[in-house]
Amino acid sequence: MTGYAGEPQEHTAELPPAPQAAHKAFGDSLPAVRRYAELLADAGVRRGLLGPREVPRLWERHLLNCVVLSEAVPEGVSVCDVGSGAGLPGIPLALVRPDLEITLLEPLLRRTTFLQEVVELLGLDHVTVRRGRAEEMLGTLTPVHVVTARAVAPLDRLAGWGVPLLRPYGEMVALKGDTAEDEVRTARDALHKLGVVETTVEQIGRGVVDPLSTVVRARVGESPGGVRFAARRAKAEKAARRAARGGRRGR
Repeated sequence: MTGYAGEPQEHTAELPPAPQAAHKAFGDSLPAVRRYAELLADAGVRRGLLGPREVPRLWERHLLNCVVLSEAVPEGVSVCDVGSGAGLPGIPLALVRPDLEITLLEPLLRRTTFLQEVVELLGLDHVTVRRGRAEEMLGTLTPVHVVTARAVAPLDRLAGWGVPLLRPYGEMVALKGDTAEDEVRTARDALHKLGVVETTVEQIGRGVVDPLSTVVRARVGESPGGVRFAARRAKAEKAARRAARGGRRGR
């Protein structure tokens, strides 16, 4: 077998059947989740979005670990999944929460191509795929209620990308591991400068995943991103309005 860029890859392991916990977690969405799992195990591996060794533990480590994030997201809000990669956690969240408006934000073309294919195949009309870096989205992406992420960087750096995309009084919900408490302590000053007013570490997924999934919730006040990003946001919004006016004049 060859990889996405012609690189050789080891033989892909067989995708195991959905465990009983998946029936509980995904309910009526399970057939669509199975199709997504098949895509991850096949095209996702071939294109280098998922390591072949992850296929045997795809359900427990990836799909179930991500879907429990639904417990931490309020009803009817807008969500931006930063550094979405192969769609984790954004796609599992979308499959069980049609009430959400979800943006999958990812800078790499081969990943956004895969994400768009998944969204279209599964008919996820409430999901939009955007290509770009989070720091480039100020002024072009409508601020959201919730930013999600899955261990794409240390908490202080992740917050610097995600928190400025929030609406006032929104929150970032990041899936983390055993180091969550330490990361919060280390990042406390950086979070404060970004306008975060409350940070908690919670365990979620009882009855679905074992061990439980760990999330860091960082809630902001009226100035997401703090003073530094307020100026950048205003500048970006002004540039976007100027570009929009130029586009209208050109028609």
